[in-house]
Amino acid sequence: MAIVVIGGHSRSVGKTSVVAGLIAALREYDWTAMKITQYGHGICSNNGDACDCATNDHSWAISEERDAGGDSDTARFLKAGAARAWWVRTEQGRLAEAMPSVRGKLEQARNAILESNSILKFFRPDLYLTVLDPATADFKKTAQEFLDRADAVILHENGEKSAWSGVSLKPVAGRPVFRVHPPEYVTEEIVAFVKGRLGNTSKI
Repeated sequence: MAIVVIGGHSRSVGKTSVVAGLIAALREYDWTAMKITQYGHGICSNNGDACDCATNDHSWAISEERDAGGDSDTARFLKAGAARAWWVRTEQGRLAEAMPSVRGKLEQARNAILESNSILKFFRPDLYLTVLDPATADFKKTAQEFLDRADAVILHENGEKSAWSGVSLKPVAGRPVFRVHPPEYVTEEIVAFVKGRLGNTSKI
């Protein structure tokens, strides 16, 4: 099976749109999609708002999305054509506790696509793409930590001056850069790159 990971330097930079776009463009891969959200002190790391990600009795939870008509990100994955979609929520720094269950779900998949940076602490996927928007100042520590692992960069091209401070893109120097203009996040070039890199690792 092939495992693709989509990360990004902040919330609201288009990670979910990239996952959904690749699922829709590459339906023959029969994707199992997974979104990993970390939370702390009642604040969701996905959107910075007060959230209901936390569970009262566990440090992590995993649930399967079954409603393709819903408003959640995992519902978008199903609507795009994913065979299955899972939402993993963990307390900050405790993703390791959820990994046995995560690995179990992935073992059932033909091919998998995950939205996360932190998952890279636990395995090396077949392909890791990072989504960057220079107009968004926030740059997650995990995004910086794993920037050198990116096989390619999906870069917003919006004509705005970079809002980053103290951030270097040297770790991805020489890697392919695909420039996008939201709301289009997945171009024909990106789809061709993903197919080419997965090669014989995928089950189709």
